[in-house]
Amino acid sequence: MEIDYRAAINAISDVVQNRPAPIREFDQIYMKTGDMVAMSIFMAERFADLDLVFIGDGDGIALSIAHLVQEKVLERGPKSMLILDFDERIVNSIVRFADHYKLEGQIGAVLYNVIDPLPKTVIGCKGAFYTNPPWGASNDGESVLAFLERGMEAVTPGGLGAVVIADDASLPWTQDVLHRTQEHALRTGFIVGEMVPTWHLYHLDDAPDLKSCAMLLRGVRVESMPTRSEPLPHERRRNFYGRDNPLRHRYVREKKTLNYGRAPEDTYFLEALET
Repeated sequence: MEIDYRAAINAISDVVQNRPAPIREFDQIYMKTGDMVAMSIFMAERFADLDLVFIGDGDGIALSIAHLVQEKVLERGPKSMLILDFDERIVNSIVRFADHYKLEGQIGAVLYNVIDPLPKTVIGCKGAFYTNPPWGASNDGESVLAFLERGMEAVTPGGLGAVVIADDASLPWTQDVLHRTQEHALRTGFIVGEMVPTWHLYHLDDAPDLKSCAMLLRGVRVESMPTRSEPLPHERRRNFYGRDNPLRHRYVREKKTLNYGRAPEDTYFLEALET
């Protein structure tokens, strides 16, 4: 299919406008718009007609895919998408967007934290998963594995997955985490079916050139795949969001407002014209 990239960028701009401001403390670092377009098209093609679960989605890739299909920029995408995220602002923004653009039934969002077992209605029933987790620079990739395992627990035998993590050959920690992630996937019954290295850029002030890769997984050893979901042990929560920043909060809660989509009044003031 030939893509109208102007229409695609305009559609993704609706999603970007809808996203809440990122909280850096929780490694919420948003992908840049051009790479969101490319990633959404990539994901829609790979996971077309599948029930897809997102283990976190601050970037807004799920909404981007749904909106591109709705606007007829793409011919098809996943059959359904469910986003599990610990940030109530993100969950509510997805619900509001879906309501505004009549996407109910195609996309939904639920408040969830990876420290908890997956909801029973999700375990082992999805065709594919997607995650762009905290990249694990300070915990040897443990945060990546936590999100990865939740995705693996969600899919049916032989299911598919996509993991987006840091990839920069000049930064050894990114290669160590990438190696550990692939090794863990293999032990859990998955193989790397496809990989696009050093692909995406982010709004990251202290490392503007740091890129991520897209790694696609395919379950091949059914007997090794997870069959249940357990709480995340305390020892795996250390340095989860960076050095000396453990996973210690269950949810980010949203403060209610009547002015969604408008600038918060505590971020500006008005100066009257001189008379």
